[in-house]
Amino acid sequence: MAGRIPKQFIDELLARTDIVDVIDARVPLKKAGKDYKACCPFHEEKTPSFTVSADKQFFHCFGCGVHGSAIGFLMDYEHMGFVEAVEELATRAGLALPQEVQTTTESSADTGADLFEVMRDAARFYRQQLREHPQSARAVDYLKKRGITGEIAHEFGLGFAPDGWDNLLRVLGKEDTQRAVLARAGLAVKKDTAGYYDRFRDRVMFPIEDYRGRIVAFGGRIIDKGEPKYLNSPETPLFHKGRELYGLYHAREAIKRENRVLVVEGYMDVVALAQFGVDFAVATLGTATTRDHLDRLFRHAPEVIFCFDGDRAGRDAAWRAMENALTILREGRQASFLFLPEGEDPDTLIRQEGREAFLARLQSASPLPDYLFSTLVQQVDLGRLDGRARLVELARPLLSKMPGGVLRQMMLDRLAELSRVDVDKLGTFTGVQEPSLSSKSGPRPFGNPREPPSVVRLAIAMLLQRPELVTKVKDEHELAKLDLPGMPLFLELQRLLQTSPGLKSAAAIIENFRDSEHHPHLAKLAFWQHPALEQDVEAEFNGVIDRLSETSAKQRTARLLQKQDAVGLDQTEKDELARLLMLKKNTSRPSSPPH
Repeated sequence: MAGRIPKQFIDELLARTDIVDVIDARVPLKKAGKDYKACCPFHEEKTPSFTVSADKQFFHCFGCGVHGSAIGFLMDYEHMGFVEAVEELATRAGLALPQEVQTTTESSADTGADLFEVMRDAARFYRQQLREHPQSARAVDYLKKRGITGEIAHEFGLGFAPDGWDNLLRVLGKEDTQRAVLARAGLAVKKDTAGYYDRFRDRVMFPIEDYRGRIVAFGGRIIDKGEPKYLNSPETPLFHKGRELYGLYHAREAIKRENRVLVVEGYMDVVALAQFGVDFAVATLGTATTRDHLDRLFRHAPEVIFCFDGDRAGRDAAWRAMENALTILREGRQASFLFLPEGEDPDTLIRQEGREAFLARLQSASPLPDYLFSTLVQQVDLGRLDGRARLVELARPLLSKMPGGVLRQMMLDRLAELSRVDVDKLGTFTGVQEPSLSSKSGPRPFGNPREPPSVVRLAIAMLLQRPELVTKVKDEHELAKLDLPGMPLFLELQRLLQTSPGLKSAAAIIENFRDSEHHPHLAKLAFWQHPALEQDVEAEFNGVIDRLSETSAKQRTARLLQKQDAVGLDQTEKDELARLLMLKKNTSRPSSPPH
């Protein structure tokens, strides 16, 4: 994305979106009081605990804890990225994305509509040529020799680009403007002198689809001998090979069913595996597995299995995939590596062994930590001191890529075991060290979770669930001085609602905190139930603000008294202390600071 989507656009989008309609179209909902319920689509359950609030425009599962706005639901359920989810809702609401924003599939110079249309037309042309062109028998014979049935060829939309320089151009590029669009879509190449020629010639064609099933590129396999054996579309406004994965759109439901995804190297591997019932495979598109690929895959399943040839090229590709996987590997995510016998690929192997034997191979895939350490150990002599020191040095830059957490600590423990170095010292040597739970520090939004809910927590929940209450907040300057857990969030929420009076739902408010550390706390408070939220909320809120003001005055009084005893006060501070002491004296109902 070239620029961030403006906050005002997100606010308007959510104001014009009904989360009940969005979710009900995918997960049938039933009315339950003022809310709607269903069995959670994100975990197995028999009693509905998945709740959708029309008032808050927010969903929450009381079973597994998943929650979010309509944007968050599409990201979780449809495995979309943030921009993709916004684009989907904007299309549904009839809103055009701001001009300064580039989406993942379109650029500001191309609306994409003409390119998507020409890609559909090209796919139709290639399929027709596979059925009708005089040269098509060669393509059909090739597919038959590779064991591809007509049914699977139809399912994946395979086609044929006849030999010749202008077969596609003569059908879809009769005018100059059409030829220019074909070139922009990567289907034609502009000559150095003048004119254009077809990019794909004498090849079996594989359409490449994006996450919505729209054709964004093609891959072509040469029929006879020639180079390159496989030719992909170039980078275009629609296609970025570092993001797209061949077969992902077809495999979505199978991946959800299997709860894992298999990554292979070629189109033919994906097609052959699907033909034999291994329908949860995808392929990278002539490039190494990227961070974008992995982000997308882990949105679909918690386990990714890489399947590579056992030769040098396959092992190099696996290592690059492993390095990228380390950067996003955390608890709940798994990556494994399977190397096939040299000279074999998934296409040939599944035809020789059959489905069950191939699936059995997947069970023997090496987990990423085992693969990492076994590869490094082969490069050193663990019987020597300097060999073990070398192992630590080799592992250091790899482990430093990992996000902090239990998995990284366990890998440090494994490295300590292999190198025979105390794990605490090892953390110092490598610069990778997990703080113990007792030593971790940082701001706690609401104090100890075992303590009774604080007044600050209640104030935040009230503002979140009833944003119009922000007009009742008085003495903002005094509240800003209050030193209590959660006050920074309360003040930030208050400022947001004062500057954006159009925010009327909890979902729209929380989206403004998507990249903030406060986001998960607000999401929990959106469905928090408290007696004060069910009664006279305005009166209760006024009482809460009064208690916060009293606490602020007590804290300020204590600080001034302490300073007076230590170094003395200037005249302004003396006047303030006198005012606070008089206020305390006149207070008929003293209260103690909440905790």
